[in-house]
Amino acid sequence: MKPLLSNRFLISEAPRLVIKVGSSSLTAPDGSLNLDQLEYLVETVAQARERGQSIVLVSSGAVAAGIAPLGMHRRPSDVRSQQAAAMVGQTRLMAAYSQAFAAHGLTIGQVLLTPDDVLDRRHYTNAQRSLKKLLHLGVVPIVNENDAVVTDELRFGDNDRLAALVAHLVDATALVLCTDVDALYTLPPDRPGARRIAEVNSPQDLAGLTITGKGSDVGTGGMRTKVEAADIATSGGVASLLVATEDLREALTGADLGTWFVPRRKRSSARSLWLRYVAQIRGTLTVDDGAATALRAGGASLLAVGIRQVSGSFAAGDLVQIVDTAGGEVARGLAAFSDGEVRQFITPRSDGAKAVRAPRPVVHADDLTQR
Repeated sequence: MKPLLSNRFLISEAPRLVIKVGSSSLTAPDGSLNLDQLEYLVETVAQARERGQSIVLVSSGAVAAGIAPLGMHRRPSDVRSQQAAAMVGQTRLMAAYSQAFAAHGLTIGQVLLTPDDVLDRRHYTNAQRSLKKLLHLGVVPIVNENDAVVTDELRFGDNDRLAALVAHLVDATALVLCTDVDALYTLPPDRPGARRIAEVNSPQDLAGLTITGKGSDVGTGGMRTKVEAADIATSGGVASLLVATEDLREALTGADLGTWFVPRRKRSSARSLWLRYVAQIRGTLTVDDGAATALRAGGASLLAVGIRQVSGSFAAGDLVQIVDTAGGEVARGLAAFSDGEVRQFITPRSDGAKAVRAPRPVVHADDLTQR
């Protein structure tokens, strides 16, 4: 188990960082790529590499890079137009990155992920091994959600959240979230009396604060998504730094800039965090006291014999919520069977015979995560 990075001033010594940069940081006012900003980012990453740090870059900008070539004036709101812009813009974005990194003697590798790559156990292992192999070879992976194929029903939602999951996927020491403002504040920064929050030790530190959710015209997230991403990262043991893109270089040397989120507990897998924070619940399984106790203790699978009620409509592989008889959430996980099959396992037949026997656990321990 790697030690947690609790001190922001040691970030320059962190062996592995995930840096996320958004569309607004890479896009000029006319919608084209801001090459000066991109080159600043690349040079900053190159300097971190010279210090011996391995870097994974989670970069938005594909949709933004496709806006101008398609004759659009702003980010489209419908999914199909966004996907078209992503298809056009992704090649332009990667070409710019390739040229900029090559000037520093660095090779990039494009990694496009969908939620299935983190949800499915086999895909998760493949994605993890591929990313770590790229890092071992000295390549700078540039990660983005595969906007060309994802749907609203199955997507990470924004690259801030994706970056938090990637940080766990590659065993990063810290996650750095670049933003338009220089830190998180007690009030919107333009209001009188607003003070920078230098450090967040727990979600309770942010209780009562007004955190906006709207980002720029070319991005998908705002400050709220970044705080949520930092929560996902720190809840699994990865420190997080929220900082203005223009302050990134200095912040990575340990300067007291931005807002530092202290990691709160031991590391969790990206897949476990995806189940906990991102996936959409399709159904509910109510379990008896014995099953609830076993699941809360950890390491146990959910067997059909412990299920008392099935709610909702779901297929095998969908996420289900598991609750006790009082309605309190015990865990959530991926169902091995559809709702109809589970009902057959727990309902006696009309001829008085026993219910159909489940051939395996309804939710395997490997597919469970506690809230």
